[in-house]
Amino acid sequence: MTRSASAAPASSVPSALSSSPAPPTTSRAVVDLEALAHNARVLAGCTDAPWMAVVKADAYGHGLGPVSLTCLRAGATWLGVAQLAEALHLRRLLDAAGVARPQPEDEPAPDRPRLLCWLVPVLSPERAAAPGSALRAALDADLDLTVSTVGQLAAVAAASRAAGPGARPARIHIKADTGMSRGGAVAADLRALAVAAREARDAGDVEVVGLWSHLSRADEPASGSTEEHLSRFREAEQVVRGVGLSPRVRHLAATGGLLWHPATHLDLVRVGIGLYGLSPDPSVATAAELGLHPVMRLEAPLIQVKRVPAGEAVSYGGTWRAPTERWLGLVPLGYADGLPRAAASAGPVAVNGLRTSVVGKVCMDQIVIDLGPGDVDAPAEAGDVAVLWGDPTAADGDPATPTAQDWAEVCGTIGYEIVARLGPRVPRVSPCESQPRMGRR
Repeated sequence: MTRSASAAPASSVPSALSSSPAPPTTSRAVVDLEALAHNARVLAGCTDAPWMAVVKADAYGHGLGPVSLTCLRAGATWLGVAQLAEALHLRRLLDAAGVARPQPEDEPAPDRPRLLCWLVPVLSPERAAAPGSALRAALDADLDLTVSTVGQLAAVAAASRAAGPGARPARIHIKADTGMSRGGAVAADLRALAVAAREARDAGDVEVVGLWSHLSRADEPASGSTEEHLSRFREAEQVVRGVGLSPRVRHLAATGGLLWHPATHLDLVRVGIGLYGLSPDPSVATAAELGLHPVMRLEAPLIQVKRVPAGEAVSYGGTWRAPTERWLGLVPLGYADGLPRAAASAGPVAVNGLRTSVVGKVCMDQIVIDLGPGDVDAPAEAGDVAVLWGDPTAADGDPATPTAQDWAEVCGTIGYEIVARLGPRVPRVSPCESQPRMGRR
């Protein structure tokens, strides 16, 4: 079986975020790949270990292909995703971009990165071995796969055997549960998994590349939880090595571990939320304090500006009423685009230097914002750009611009959710394609 792709440096790949410009009347997410590269350099400077760019969930909503290529140019040697379908999609994107697949003897490098998927589907060995199965496709795509159970391992091994003589063994990373109580083998099950992995290795079906786990409270530096995770990880490593396995890539730290727990860096760090300019925990250190720049700016042109009398109800249920005669603006974004309904009468928005907010409930396709007293000229008009979140410190930005973290705080959630839930009908574009900042005419 041939598992290779034509080689070309990632730097030769264009970084356009959209195949065609978005219509001028639409909302858009402006993704600043220069800010992303800056964040990557800042975070990579926190460790001597190689780093993986975590690009799951369409790169936290920022665009899988452009973000992955930018991270490779910035020095990532691994790319990581959660779901198998997105891992296969990423492989197709990289192949199309001419990014080489590493050969078995290669160490991962930015021009020939490894791809790790950590949620492997549950299949019987018979289904896994069948032509066209998801696991056969995963191995043909040269993915590294996580196994947490003997059943998962059996399926991966069966898919590997079905590839026939001469095919490369499946590359697996054993995941240990060190206290998250989510994925991974608990201590009582780990030895049986390790023994099964050794047997599959000896049969030529798998190569045990890695051992890994995940920290549950790395964003709480003083909790003691991370030290307990690391101790359990060391114990898991002893179990795995004790049955004759020698995983050469041990990884435990994500962004929080990278920033605040250097002992967890081991052989690889998985860099996620920090790449996108958000802090794992702003109460410990804000993104600005960490030197990170927000990568996404969500903007949309006002569709309508109108004046309403005092006492007029706004949006479904009339939960907000104009305290005086007011100017209102209509923004074509709603919960179908991923805006939280919890942003009702709270979500911050900037227009023409004015910091204001959503008023009334968030609708499926639109929100209403307060533009101020109606007894003076309106501060904006249809076509002017409303910015929901972005970087208020950007050279071409507006100091009134809210951040994704501002949205998270008023919605009672985390910045991860704000950017990652942004829907697919909002085009991701480069800064040169963003809306012009239209002032009063």
